This record gives sequence, C-alpha cells and structure tokens, in this order.
Amino acid sequence: MSRITDWIFIFGAKYLYLAVIIIFFIWFIAQPKPRQREIFIIICICLPLAFIISVIAGRIYYNPRPFVLGHFPPLIPHKANNGFPSHHALLTSALAAIIFIFNRRLSFVLWVLALFVGFSRVYAGVHHSIDMWGSVLISIISVTLAKKAADLLGGKR
Repeated sequence: MSRITDWIFIFGAKYLYLAVIIIFFIWFIAQPKPRQREIFIIICICLPLAFIISVIAGRIYYNPRPFVLGHFPPLIPHKANNGFPSHHALLTSALAAIIFIFNRRLSFVLWVLALFVGFSRVYAGVHHSIDMWGSVLISIISVTLAKKAADLLGGKR
C-alpha cells in the first residue's frame, strides 16, 4: 500500500489506544460521583480479570506473530513472542464495553476506535485477526462478569 496508508495504520497500531484511554478518562471524570463509584468498581474487577483471562488464554493458545511466520519485517518493531491475545485490543475493547453499560453512543465510537486499533495491529503484521477477536471476546466476558459482581456488591440483583 502507500506510505500514507502505512502511516495511518502505524498510528492506529501504536498510539490510537491512548486516545481511547483519554476519551474514557474524560467521560469518567464528567460522571456524577455515585456513577463514578459504580464505574470504578467495574474497572477494578474487569481490568484485572481481563488480564488474568488473557494470560491463561495465551498459555493455552500460542499464536506466533505474522511477521515471524511470514518472514517479513513488521511495520512496527515488536518481539517475536506469542501474539494471542492482543493487549492493545484487549484494553481498548474493555473500555468500550464498560462505557456500553452507561452510554451506548459513546461506546459505539470507542468500539470503532478499538476495532481500528486491532485491525491496525493486524495490518502492521504484529497480530493475526484471531488475536484481535480473542481480545474482544475476553473483554466482553470480563465486563459482563464485572458488571454482575458490581451489581451484587452494590445490592442490585
């Protein structure tokens, strides 16, 4: 492809996740205090849970990175280790899924960004699509379980 296209996907693969974090943080700060507490509880359960599940999944399923299998240089430097799951896609999709509980419109925007981060990492040659989709699935499972746990802790049923 062209250098401009490569640059767009390099940006998506390396830096776009930071925009998702910033948008999430600004949205979180703008919430009323009771809602911030609920969101914070979900975050404190979801993110460690997603990380633990991703470590377990990575030990169960080893997926060499595309540039290792294809013997080509990736667009961004990366270690030649297990690519499953994508941690960038995991974090961005977890944040998008958390916001989905509270604000579907903003969640849609973050899901688009999260999927672009994942696709960019595939385009850059550091992940396979299964690495990205595995991250999305782990995120959705983690947020669902975190929301149920938060509801139980908060007295909701």
